[in-house]
Amino acid sequence: MRSLAVMLGAILSVAPIAAADPPPKPSEKPKAEVTHEVPYRLIDTKHVMVRLKLNGKGPFNMILDTGAPAVFVTKAVAKKVGLSEDKKGWGEFDTFEFEGGVKVPKARGRVEDLFQLEGMNGMGLAGVELHGVVGYNVLARYRITYDFTADKLAFVPLDFDPPDPKGIGKGGGQGGLEMTGTIMKMLAGFMGVKPNFEVRPAGFLGVEWEEKKDGLFVKTVLKDSPADAAGLKPGDKLESVKSTSIDTGSDVKRAVAKASVGDSLKITVNRDGEKKTLTAELGKGL
Repeated sequence: MRSLAVMLGAILSVAPIAAADPPPKPSEKPKAEVTHEVPYRLIDTKHVMVRLKLNGKGPFNMILDTGAPAVFVTKAVAKKVGLSEDKKGWGEFDTFEFEGGVKVPKARGRVEDLFQLEGMNGMGLAGVELHGVVGYNVLARYRITYDFTADKLAFVPLDFDPPDPKGIGKGGGQGGLEMTGTIMKMLAGFMGVKPNFEVRPAGFLGVEWEEKKDGLFVKTVLKDSPADAAGLKPGDKLESVKSTSIDTGSDVKRAVAKASVGDSLKITVNRDGEKKTLTAELGKGL
């Protein structure tokens, strides 16, 4: 297994997703003084993964990759969302929405089974099935703040419309390397390696937290969400989740890391000096 891991590391390190031509420098002036918060997950391969709805369907698991020249989606996803592609494999999405509410107008994407994703999915390296990549032609429209101590990315719209990438051939411009994904899947089968994809999607609670000096508090509760149904209210101080003491947002993230749709969470809060234990049944996000 060690020799296989070394080989896989070598393959992935020499075969990055194709880069675009040197991009023009975007304006740093935001379109509006508004910041969108986009939930993300750092997957097992240490890529940043977000969830999107494409043409109203999903959610789909997508890697954020500033080194990729454009959005790439698998052929299966394109078929599922009804994305019409031209002779060069490009299509324009009717709607392109990040979890968290970022809606990208007139987003274009490439329909292609990237060998990198085929390989990662075939070996189960990410711990979740990946459906595509969000690259430069969308990411360059925003100033994005990555804070790996938080559970959300900050997206600020920029007054910049990136040009279409050029010179992307079949296989993302990687020559014969597009066969690598198929080879990796074959090796996984020979060695009995099974992808460790999560069977159920992560659960949705519908609450926004606010960290203060004396603890973590409920800031907002989404109407008709599982948190609303459980009785959580703005101003509640979070004491524990699933018997785990809570002081920060990171504590919550760890406590619910394996919670999925349909799971029940015991949440203890302090409301006006009185402790209350509430039960929330997680719903489906997006």
